[in-house]
Amino acid sequence: MGRLAGHGAVLVMLAFGVYSLTTLDFSWSDVATSVRQAAKVFTLMDPVSLPPPGDLAYLIGLTLGIVVLGTLVAALISIPVAYVSAENTTPAGWLRVVGRAIGVVTRAVPDVVLALAFSLTFALGSSLPGILAIGIHSIGMISKLFADAVEQIDRGPQLALRAAGGSRAQEFWSAVFPQVLPSWIATVLHRFDINLRGSAILGYAGVGGLGYAMKVAFADFPQGYGRGLGIAAVIFVLCVVLEIVSSTIRRNLLGIDAVGNSLGRRIVRTATGNRPARRRPSGGAPAGGVEAALRRPWTRSRVRDLSWTGAAVVVVVASYWLADVDFSQVTWQYVLPTVQSFWPPNLGSHTLGDFLQALLVTVEVAFGAAVLSLVLSVVVGSLAARNVAPNGAVRGVFRTILVIFRGVPELVLAIFLIMITGLGDQAGVVALAFGGVGLLGKLVADSFEELPPGPERALTAAGATRGQRFLAATWPRGVPSLIGNSLYLVDTNIRAATVLGIVGGSGIGFYLTNASTVLTLHGQVTTLVIMVVLTVLAVEGIAAWLRRVFR
Repeated sequence: MGRLAGHGAVLVMLAFGVYSLTTLDFSWSDVATSVRQAAKVFTLMDPVSLPPPGDLAYLIGLTLGIVVLGTLVAALISIPVAYVSAENTTPAGWLRVVGRAIGVVTRAVPDVVLALAFSLTFALGSSLPGILAIGIHSIGMISKLFADAVEQIDRGPQLALRAAGGSRAQEFWSAVFPQVLPSWIATVLHRFDINLRGSAILGYAGVGGLGYAMKVAFADFPQGYGRGLGIAAVIFVLCVVLEIVSSTIRRNLLGIDAVGNSLGRRIVRTATGNRPARRRPSGGAPAGGVEAALRRPWTRSRVRDLSWTGAAVVVVVASYWLADVDFSQVTWQYVLPTVQSFWPPNLGSHTLGDFLQALLVTVEVAFGAAVLSLVLSVVVGSLAARNVAPNGAVRGVFRTILVIFRGVPELVLAIFLIMITGLGDQAGVVALAFGGVGLLGKLVADSFEELPPGPERALTAAGATRGQRFLAATWPRGVPSLIGNSLYLVDTNIRAATVLGIVGGSGIGFYLTNASTVLTLHGQVTTLVIMVVLTVLAVEGIAAWLRRVFR
């Protein structure tokens, strides 16, 4: 009965996504017409150009500095939040609820809204609003994944320390922390990728860097569009390059060696210092005796890890310098009034019906984009999976396509579409769907590759074709993961859709943006954030239920 209800819920959500596309008047013919309109705009604007090399280097450095420091702030704050949120480390049950609530609230408040609010208490041009906005917003995702990693550790060392009379601090730092450290660093690097793609929108809140330069360029129509597109291309290249770098580091930290002879894998092996493993002779005492065994040797792996650690310290110090952090720019007398202005929540001159209608539009954009992403991701993600693609070349091509999709910040695409074609909510749907293919397609490919190969091999031995093997063995076992990942995409889309109002979209983001810029309207921000939090909780609850049903 539960499984039947689960299938019914999935069908209802798919139907709502299709209905949302019709409600938003989405049509491929309109998109095609807008593409032709964009072509006319291209003929009017100046050629694509870049700022002078010195200015471009400064903008890149400022952007990276803000993103690195913001992500670092989030990671440091997330450690105690994850500690109280994890079931096996929290000192009390009520603290676990508080920790999880902090994660939900910080995930629900868009970073651009935080940046707009912080700009009221900082001097114009300060980088601190961007750092704090990225930091606070990122706590939600990082603390959740940190806590999940803590709950999945081997409990043996922790229980052994507890039995020996160790304190909670000793349990955490000696038994828990060493186990979760690689996963935590991988999570921070993943969040860094996300924050870099999202940093473009912070320029529309007055935060300096590439995003602000792009905003200024796009505001000069049509001459500035060439410069704006050039800066957008720089953001894209940065996202792709840094995703490759962070993926390399994550692969190294998690102990996954890049095998094979493709160009990409050879690059990864060169960057990480990995070489094909040599089998060690079994049996016998280690060379040098017991004393040598007690000293940790300076292996290639240890030197490499120490080098990465030193490089990380250099990056943080350089980021602090590049971001030009100056706490004297804080207008301290405005901090407390600004915080107090967010309470109590109110509707202002609007009605609850106005806000609910705006929230419905945001949810429709999120579901409509998710449906489009789902259709494309099943095709692209399947062909990017090693056990589905007909050969390595096809898999490599579709993996590259997924990197390109992920490299284009969806909000940059939305800005471009809205400013050039005037698509409105349709621009938001197209942009979120485009970015969703990169996210969901990668998750589809990874989940298919992680399936146990037994059933596929049995069908192959029985003479089944590639299509039969996919439909009978791969697809049915991958559907539960696909449903969970699709709901995660909806969750992500709801948050992303809330900030579309700042670049010309409608929905709840329109009201959030307007209320964030005026001190007397911050009570409305609290009301709208509460509505978004409840919506996100509902989606997360449905996702958790469906995972249990299809497990």
